[in-house]
Amino acid sequence: MVGARWLESGGGGRTTLMKDDGGDKGQCPRWLEQSPPWTDGALAVCINESLGDDELRAVLSKVEHDKDKEVFGLVCKRWLHLQSTERRKLCARAGPHMLKRIAARFTRLHELDLSQSVSRSFYPGVTDSDLSVIATAFTSLRILNLQNCKGITDIGIAAIGSRISSLQSLDVSYSRKLTDKGLSSVAQGCPNLRVLHLAGCKFVTDALLRALSKNCSNIEDLGFQGCTKLTDSGITVLVAGCQRLKHLDINKCSNIGDVGVTSVAKACSSSLKTLKLLDCYKVGDESILSLAKYCRNLETLIIGGCRDISDEAVKSLASSCHGNLKNLRMDWCLNVSDTSLDCIFSACRELEVLDVGCCEEVTDSAFQGIGK
Repeated sequence: MVGARWLESGGGGRTTLMKDDGGDKGQCPRWLEQSPPWTDGALAVCINESLGDDELRAVLSKVEHDKDKEVFGLVCKRWLHLQSTERRKLCARAGPHMLKRIAARFTRLHELDLSQSVSRSFYPGVTDSDLSVIATAFTSLRILNLQNCKGITDIGIAAIGSRISSLQSLDVSYSRKLTDKGLSSVAQGCPNLRVLHLAGCKFVTDALLRALSKNCSNIEDLGFQGCTKLTDSGITVLVAGCQRLKHLDINKCSNIGDVGVTSVAKACSSSLKTLKLLDCYKVGDESILSLAKYCRNLETLIIGGCRDISDEAVKSLASSCHGNLKNLRMDWCLNVSDTSLDCIFSACRELEVLDVGCCEEVTDSAFQGIGK
């Protein structure tokens, strides 16, 4: 019929198409009396009844954005259940008994972020009991962020290491109760570990570095900021077994000096891209010269506060790493002068960030030709 149109009517979890071809005012619309032509007089089929779980999962797999996936789960309880079981990534604030509920709902997580679970006086945030739930429920987990989870101890982290062999990334920065004992369990039980961040874990020693060297040869990203008990000896052992390191953060590791950095430069010469040595007071020219000699792919170097570094070492670095160096921080390098900057500006054409704050020997003249 000319002018006919099909309207969508939803209710009670059903979706039905109905025909509207107008009609006189005051009269019952004809679409109330007619069914769509393809139903042959029967009620239109609800999408919930016509599609099985596998088909709905196929639909969900085509949804790219997380917010759209959330909308998918708002249709009805069945769709919410499917959306939950298919979810791979979750960021949550854990509260009392919350992890058990999360484990019951999200059964196939690959990534779990609990770093926002701030401790309170009446609740310690994430605890060892929570880690036990995670270790039991999420055996296929790949990425776990427990940053600032101050309530966890070696007992909980050992449970993670013993049960989640698939783990590839672990961040326990500022979880200050952790020691070598619990973290070594992770090294032994998670051979596929690629990323480990331990900033602020002040009880970590060279013993953990030996465990990583022995068990985690594929590790690429290590963060040890503020782990002041680490020494040159431990770093040397570490890189003997972990030669694929791309990113190494040993900021404020005050007991690491030229011997340790030189061993890193030699062992990880082709892979190393980022090295952070902020306030490593024992680092001097020997470290920089070894980086210049071996690490031509270096992109980021942080040497702020390393006050024994001279112009000659910086010039050698700029000449050798000029093709890739993008970020160079040298604040408080008191021996660096205009001579270093002249070489950096002429050689390092890919440089994006340069910090020379509080370098007292640097003058205005060093920047006069920077735009040429």
